[in-house]
Amino acid sequence: MKSQKGQSLVETALILPILIMLLFGIVDFGRIFHAYLTLDHAGREAARSAAIGKEDGEIENKIASSTTSLGSGVNSNIFPSKAIRKSGDDVTITLTYTVNLITPILGQTVKNIDLENKTVMRVE
Repeated sequence: MKSQKGQSLVETALILPILIMLLFGIVDFGRIFHAYLTLDHAGREAARSAAIGKEDGEIENKIASSTTSLGSGVNSNIFPSKAIRKSGDDVTITLTYTVNLITPILGQTVKNIDLENKTVMRVE
């Protein structure tokens, strides 16, 4: 029987890239899921503020304070604005955020993922 000293080294070299890709994929999925949940929470907070009659500036501040973990890349749209909102109307808060992937091969192919959260609430 011949010596098999290099067998484990070859097996490790073959499986290590797959394990690294799997690890990066798990991290990317966690980042995307965190961003989605953060946008959902911020959208509900902002819609509730708009529904009780807060000014648009206060709603923007609520969104900014609820999305601090995402950085400054969150774009928001409040429709309709405070000037034309009246009781019984629906207010829509739309938040968008782009997640840049860090997975080596997938990140170069897909580049980024755009998330959008739309929350609708009736004005009181």
